[in-house]
Amino acid sequence: MPETDSRSVMIADDEPLARERIRRLVEALPGYHVCGEAADGNQVLTQIAELSPDLLLLDIRMPGMDGMEVAERMARLAAPPALIFCTAYDHYAMQAFDVHAIAYLLKPVRREALADALNRAGRVNRVQLQSLNQLGDQNGEQLAVRTHRGTELIDLSAIVHCEADHKYVTLHHTGGETVTDYTLKELENTYPRHFLRIHRQSLVGTRYIRGLIRQRDGQHAVELSGGNRQLPVSRRHTSQVRQWLEEQAGGP
Repeated sequence: MPETDSRSVMIADDEPLARERIRRLVEALPGYHVCGEAADGNQVLTQIAELSPDLLLLDIRMPGMDGMEVAERMARLAAPPALIFCTAYDHYAMQAFDVHAIAYLLKPVRREALADALNRAGRVNRVQLQSLNQLGDQNGEQLAVRTHRGTELIDLSAIVHCEADHKYVTLHHTGGETVTDYTLKELENTYPRHFLRIHRQSLVGTRYIRGLIRQRDGQHAVELSGGNRQLPVSRRHTSQVRQWLEEQAGGP
């Protein structure tokens, strides 16, 4: 019998051996129990309705209705389970944006990666997940970042600032920090609505900019919302930041 406070997990994969392996991984982790399994898309939707799992571990390549179509239909439910993809194919990660997956794990799924994904999904209850889905619909964009755990999906609206250091960029977001091999230039050019350049080595999330202040040494810094946080602005980019703030103040 599962513990009353453990979270229910459903496994969807057309390969019995794959389901058995993931079941063993899940049941070896404290706080989770497997409530059901499905071998095709139709079974997934039927069992979600019957079992109301907290989390769904979903393969993509399945007979009939594939995992992406299942996820799209599931996203329309009033209380969908948190979604984690487990697949052998990495080229579907971008499509996972549209269905608000918590994580995208590549097979063979490692125990540490699964534990981390379940933990992240476990911090999002059903009400929070609905809010997250609505936020995603409004902003329409997430960023897929490949890490040692698999592919992590981060809402662009949750990224406070991006900091370059040698070959990598660290994304500082509301859920912590994530290192990516995206360059600042790629992020700036692809998502100009979300990021503003303030330094050769940093971008800041536009929704977090509170103002531009002049410091005692004559240098400038942007003040961020949510506390007394400040980030240095280079002389080269000061006028650009000031212009952006003036445009926001003069906007509708």
